Amino acid sequence: MDTILKEKTRASNINKIFSQQRETSLVWRKDQISDRKKRLKKIKKWVINHRLSIQEAIYNDFKKPPEEVDLSEVYVVLTEVRHALKHLYHWIKPKKVDAPLSLLGTKSKIVYEPKGVCLIISPWNFPFNLAIGPLISALAAGNPAILKPSELSPNTSQLLADMIGELFEPSEVAVIQGGKNAAESLLKLPFDHIFFTGSPQVGKIVMKAAADNLTSVTLELGGKSPVLIDETADIADAAEKIVWGKLLNKGQTCIAPDYVLVQEEVKEKVIEQMKIYIDKLFDDEGKGIKESSQYARIINETHFDRIHKLINQAVDQGAEIELGGEFDKDEYFIHPTLLVNVPKRALIMEEEIFGPVLPLIKYKDLGEAIEYINSKPKPLALYFFSRSKRNQEKILQETSSGSVAINDSILQFMHPELPFGGVNNSGIGKSHGHHGFLAFSNEKAVLKQKVGLTSVKPVYPPYNSIAKNAIELLLKYF
Repeated sequence: MDTILKEKTRASNINKIFSQQRETSLVWRKDQISDRKKRLKKIKKWVINHRLSIQEAIYNDFKKPPEEVDLSEVYVVLTEVRHALKHLYHWIKPKKVDAPLSLLGTKSKIVYEPKGVCLIISPWNFPFNLAIGPLISALAAGNPAILKPSELSPNTSQLLADMIGELFEPSEVAVIQGGKNAAESLLKLPFDHIFFTGSPQVGKIVMKAAADNLTSVTLELGGKSPVLIDETADIADAAEKIVWGKLLNKGQTCIAPDYVLVQEEVKEKVIEQMKIYIDKLFDDEGKGIKESSQYARIINETHFDRIHKLINQAVDQGAEIELGGEFDKDEYFIHPTLLVNVPKRALIMEEEIFGPVLPLIKYKDLGEAIEYINSKPKPLALYFFSRSKRNQEKILQETSSGSVAINDSILQFMHPELPFGGVNNSGIGKSHGHHGFLAFSNEKAVLKQKVGLTSVKPVYPPYNSIAKNAIELLLKYF
């Protein structure tokens, strides 16, 4: 009974905040650019002043090293807010559009208006970055927002609630904590835009709920992001960058390298170099990776068991552990693990791994590797290591993915001018920088005509010979 009353109270509170934010959205439509910048500057100042608190909260959730928090959470957010502050004037400025001859005399422009009340559902794996980043875009576009952080990273979720409560009124920005029931209550409301980051499975649920209210969505999902290494690659360089990209956040990254397709002639050298760099990056003192302060943990028991099961199933089907395979359930620790001879039918080759496990599959020629990638759902990211410009162009032309990084990994996410997002199964819509601003904006078409004039009057009814000739000219020349 207490649970039912609690959920009813939460739903009532959500509805109240939503109604208040609707009123705010109408007021904010009349804002000046300076008003939006004030909100963004408050976020920037808070992040700078509370850097240690952010580090502590995320460490308490899954032992993420403070330096990694700085790079993948704090730095990314500060880059996003600084970029928005620098470019906001140009983003908001209406864009003039030239008129075609058939509409001679008209003046047209595109006006960027706020969509309205927005919902941001953020995940646990980058609990600060993937919550505040979209919020910056929403505020830059002039929208109030409700933020629903993940219940799986409770320390950071509470930090977000404290942060937003300190900076904004609930009628402007609010944080709703809770699990599935809280999310379901929010998704019933007619938001003007929903921004969701998470799995394709949950993304489908969000999209179905949004369809009931014809709400636009940005879905940042995931999938199995492949790595290709051809025989022309700098193997040591490739191995180091792949190891870093894979083990950042311990593989719990939506754009982490998920599996490696390696040209068979260089496979053994790739494995050798990966082993070297796993030790170099995460066991530089020789105490063992488990004792390393540079190595985070899996978020919880459920995800630990899922990854453990994927490895065991693959091994049962014939895969071999080339490195790793060490587990400690009490600490949710999984040693970096390299798998070889993995059957393509194994579940680990079907599901996104989201952990520090990397299967390697050899191929004979690039066409074979491309065919394998194209047989799978389109990934969020694709990584290709090669010195061959011809091969690079072949990959870009013959595969489809949300993003591509050539001779590096992960960095495309950190570029504020690049759109970030997937395609089909890996996502809908784009974010970051100007693209994030556009996601939360309505691009409104505006056309002005002089009173009493219009260039299309000759084609008005009745459709006599003059009108018919005018239509023929229109079709032929304009």
